[in-house]
Amino acid sequence: MGFKREYLKDSQRIVIKVGTSTLTYDTGKINFTRIDKLVRIISDLSNQGKEVILVTSGAIGVGVDKLKLPERPKTIREKQAVAAVGQCELMHMYSKFFSEYGHTVAQILLTRDIMSDSNCRENVVNTFETLLEKEIVPIVNENDSVSIVELKVGQSDTFSENDTLSALVAKLINADLLIILSDIDGFFDSDPRKNPDSKMLSVINEITPDIELCAEGAGTKRGTGGMVTKLKAAKIATKSGVNVVLTNGSNPEIIMDIINGQDIGTVFVGAGKKNSSRL
Repeated sequence: MGFKREYLKDSQRIVIKVGTSTLTYDTGKINFTRIDKLVRIISDLSNQGKEVILVTSGAIGVGVDKLKLPERPKTIREKQAVAAVGQCELMHMYSKFFSEYGHTVAQILLTRDIMSDSNCRENVVNTFETLLEKEIVPIVNENDSVSIVELKVGQSDTFSENDTLSALVAKLINADLLIILSDIDGFFDSDPRKNPDSKMLSVINEITPDIELCAEGAGTKRGTGGMVTKLKAAKIATKSGVNVVLTNGSNPEIIMDIINGQDIGTVFVGAGKKNSSRL
């Protein structure tokens, strides 16, 4: 028996990754309506007793908007400075919205060296576990004001960006499900923007070389992570037994539909979960 989407109903610990394209309009301005919907859904999941971790992009984008810059900065030092402003603003927004729904948030900023050091990793896990025990929503971002890895995305030895970060977090905390919200409906067999006959794959049981070939050349509009990075994230998470769903974040309310087993986006099946109805 193959994987059934209804199995996702059993997901207890859920990581949700939102990209810049989900948090902002095409103009680069903040989409407050969408953020409010996202926060309301996460709050509702928390009220159901589920443990939700939010991995968020957008520090630079929000910083650009806050500082009313005409365009995104080009140099790393400028990007880091703008990110420092944006991280404060981003957390202020999340804290305000979550408090409206009766929830407290905590910020966790991660860098590559933290994730690669065993002692630091243990401390991070302990922090996550304690926050979740206290029903506090952890909000995670790469520390762009210190780390230059995401800012130099595209280099082969990078921590990558927040797609990969979300997968590493999901692996670290033994999550059941990782939902990646982007500006594309799911994983297609070819780039839908170039090929009108491309087809979205509903369930991917294994990430084969053929699947990897499908990802090449498919990117997103406003984020740093294209389809290749999303597939890399899916590989990291699924190898650790985490189910991954990639879908469009334009309507955050579909998060509930995904968890209720509806056929939305693309499911990458976690290792060992193809024939099990329990997570």
